[in-house]
Amino acid sequence: MRSSRTCVVLAAATLGAVLVLPAPVAFAGDGEGFTIKDPRITESSGLAASRAHPGVYWTHNDQDGPYVYAVDGKSGETVARITMRGVGKPRDMEAISVGPDGNVYVGDIGDNLGGTWDHVWIYRFPEPKTLKDQSVSAVQYDVKYADGARNAEALMVHPKTGRVYIGSKQEDGAGLYEGPAQLSPKATNTFRKVSGIPWVTDGAFSPDGKKLVLRSYLGAEEYDWKSGGRDLGDGRSLNIGYRGQSESVTFELDGKSMLFGAEGEGSEVMRLAVSPREDSSSDSSDSSDSPSASPGGESGGGRGALGGGVTGFVVVGVVVLAFLGLRGKRKRG
Repeated sequence: MRSSRTCVVLAAATLGAVLVLPAPVAFAGDGEGFTIKDPRITESSGLAASRAHPGVYWTHNDQDGPYVYAVDGKSGETVARITMRGVGKPRDMEAISVGPDGNVYVGDIGDNLGGTWDHVWIYRFPEPKTLKDQSVSAVQYDVKYADGARNAEALMVHPKTGRVYIGSKQEDGAGLYEGPAQLSPKATNTFRKVSGIPWVTDGAFSPDGKKLVLRSYLGAEEYDWKSGGRDLGDGRSLNIGYRGQSESVTFELDGKSMLFGAEGEGSEVMRLAVSPREDSSSDSSDSSDSPSASPGGESGGGRGALGGGVTGFVVVGVVVLAFLGLRGKRKRG
């Protein structure tokens, strides 16, 4: 679990120190982000901006129980711990997203045994009107993949259609999976692959639903959202650089900035301003008001959420290290 992932991250950081990686952009915007201060939050694996409470962000640990934390984006203090009632014991909660229906979706979709669980779960509960420690009734959905079990850490709810998507995490052949138009609590929900994507640890839609950002330990990329994800094309590197054990990303409600988080006690959440892309080579699907990382984001980046300009050697090295890390997980069970 955390130890094997940390090993991969440290090794990746070592590679980045030996070889020249592109300089990361400066994080900026409405302040410089915040630090999660709650000592109970040691593995912040997902991040989602609250719709009901602007300036508040939902996060969670991997395995401490059916708990979700509301964190104030200015102070970094926890303002509520939600206990999900009516769900089983979570195995590996890895992602969180808020849908247009006003519900919080939590993805218990990690599979540290390398894709051996025949199903995973999504939990859903309405955002509380009042932020305080409380228990709420949640709906549990059984999920499987049409092409077999797999590990995943990214779950995104489209802000316009409400459709749920999952991004798998694997060295080769990772995919973006689309859920049914409506999730059913009474039947297994089959997610089907609609596109190949890089190896990712989280993802987020822009508030207008026109962009999808996918991130990994070494960077993040932005994609135009077309045809329900069936025509992603090549991503544009946001060139954020290595930022620790990077596990989460979310957009601010106004779409003017993104927040990137990492695991660890007292972990930092960094804010990256986004601005209109000034790319004269964009096709008709890229309007002039489409957001992009600023400053320093590269456009036309290669496929893979590792950051533009990373040498092939670094990419191969990270893939090999990730493979070894996953093998270690399997051996430990």
